[in-house]
Amino acid sequence: MAIEKIETSAAPKAIGPYSQGVRAGDYIFFSGQIPLDPESGEVVGEDISTQTERVMANMEAVLAAADLDFDRVVKTTIYLVDLGEFSTVNEIYGRHFGKIPPARATVQVAALPKGVKVEIEWVAYIG
Repeated sequence: MAIEKIETSAAPKAIGPYSQGVRAGDYIFFSGQIPLDPESGEVVGEDISTQTERVMANMEAVLAAADLDFDRVVKTTIYLVDLGEFSTVNEIYGRHFGKIPPARATVQVAALPKGVKVEIEWVAYIG
């Protein structure tokens, strides 16, 4: 099975030794996206709404680089610094998925890179 790197300049560059996404067979495993501006690399917004919107835009850009959209996402993991902000994240997140939303886990963490409030990683099925 060939492994292929997925990469786009329309989403933030990896800030460490990892790929934006890796295709393995019929699946693409995407690294977590945080609310960084793709051009400047700076954190976008201080509030959870603005940060979540940016994360979803970054997800959309990396999916597009693989010629996919949100309908192909089968699993996500959302990392939040404050689970008290879950309802806001859930509302924004939910707008991006159709009839069959992906399986999901949401966890609270002590901290995220660059002091952001939210990170989302996901798996898409190419099939």
